[in-house]
Amino acid sequence: MLILAFDTAQQACSAAISRDGEILSQCHELIERGHAEQLLPMVEDVRKHAAVSFAELNVIAVTVGPGTFTGVRVGLAAARALALVEKIPILGVGTLELLAQGVVQAGMSGAGEGIIAAIDARRGELYAQSFDADGRALTAAAAGPASPAFAPPGQTPGVIVGTGAALLQAVLPAWRLDSRMAQPDAAVLALAAEGWRYRASLRPPVPLYLRAPDARLPGQAANTAVRPGP
Repeated sequence: MLILAFDTAQQACSAAISRDGEILSQCHELIERGHAEQLLPMVEDVRKHAAVSFAELNVIAVTVGPGTFTGVRVGLAAARALALVEKIPILGVGTLELLAQGVVQAGMSGAGEGIIAAIDARRGELYAQSFDADGRALTAAAAGPASPAFAPPGQTPGVIVGTGAALLQAVLPAWRLDSRMAQPDAAVLALAAEGWRYRASLRPPVPLYLRAPDARLPGQAANTAVRPGP
């Protein structure tokens, strides 16, 4: 199976191509802005390096958020445009799920330990979600201030990753911080997509914002965010 994966949800832009569980080509760059200008040239570079055509692709995988409003839109728009040409199924993956999968692939958590992925959402809030040691979701992705409520009840403390990890670890001292997995990586997505291919569809995936964008038109109401439970 030939998979093109890319991510623009946060402060990185990355793209990768894998075939049958092996990365053929990848690129990952930290950037504050300019994802729209960087992404398609990066995709073309990894495609040429892998020596494959778009017509050969079986799946296009992309992150759906949460993340920056513009970054999420850039990634989903590019995935939809590329998929339409060759009628390629799209696999949409949550950014938090991808961060947790990076922990699993890198062997950063022990057997039975929990994983929490946390993204700094600014304005004193986090996007966070908890997973088991195999990367299976234990809670829904939620937005809110750093709180012990983001930890799954009854789960053995493990590792917290993501740009919001330090903020969350401050209120969950039994959980350890690992800064190696701060940004999502398309190479992780390309490898994980092999096992998630049953979730791919010809219909474009739905973005996961969790809250309204910081910039709004005058009088525009904010969306209600999903909050962690008590």
